[in-house]
Amino acid sequence: MKYSTIITPELLQANLDNPDWIVFDCRYSLADPAYGANAWDEEHIPGSRFVDLEQDLAGKVTDSSGRHPLPSPAELADTLVRLGLKNDAQVIIYDDAFGSMAVRLWWSLRWLGMQSVALLDGGFPRWKRENRPLTDEKPLVEPGHFVARLHDDLWVACERVENCLSDAGHILIDARPEDRFAGERDPLDAVKGHIPGSLNRPFEDNLDIAGNFLGAEQLREEFVQLLGDTPPDHVIHTCGSGVTCCHNMLAMEIAGLHGSRTYIGSWSEWITNPQHPVATGDEPGPAG
Repeated sequence: MKYSTIITPELLQANLDNPDWIVFDCRYSLADPAYGANAWDEEHIPGSRFVDLEQDLAGKVTDSSGRHPLPSPAELADTLVRLGLKNDAQVIIYDDAFGSMAVRLWWSLRWLGMQSVALLDGGFPRWKRENRPLTDEKPLVEPGHFVARLHDDLWVACERVENCLSDAGHILIDARPEDRFAGERDPLDAVKGHIPGSLNRPFEDNLDIAGNFLGAEQLREEFVQLLGDTPPDHVIHTCGSGVTCCHNMLAMEIAGLHGSRTYIGSWSEWITNPQHPVATGDEPGPAG
């Protein structure tokens, strides 16, 4: 059986010795880029391989890109192959930030054409809390073999988002915290606010108080209420730089609402063009 959304710690622990399962540690801190690698060196789930958000899952930042643009698919695939990725593997990813960093790898592997990738529900904190195995030993990794089959229908470019400003048939969902969406503060980007017409669903809304994903039925109910009559494949997810927006996309997949896409450039790309309109406040600003 293959898993494509989330899995439990129990299931991962039962498969730690399974050669067909590959675990990636995606811990990262925007405030301290070296944090993830240092944390992995100190302790990690046995057999896990470290993947860095900025070094591995993002390309070169330019004057017109967001903070975490897409890398070259060939370079990304090569990096993951060196870490053992195989087409027929079951990939498990985790972080210690409620999945908000690891989801970028979940999305990226789907972009490369791999479906059997799942997030560890509750992440590293739950794993530790449940006293599951940890180690500081670096795994012996043999290069894998992976043939990418790109799914460029999973993301949209800035031009598509511009068109959405006058297209009532699409919905933009912003995964950032409410105060950043409203333009009350922004510690990461130079301009405060959101893309006009966007709806705000902070990624934390997908989780229960323990940091685990809500059940599929509850997620479906909440997203259907947010979307109204808009079909899932007319939903575009945004955030600050194309990372946490993948959390809302994963939540929709768990809910059985398939076909949504991400605006990878997101807010940090949008504001590189001074001609782009900006909205502030709690309510979605008028589009167009």
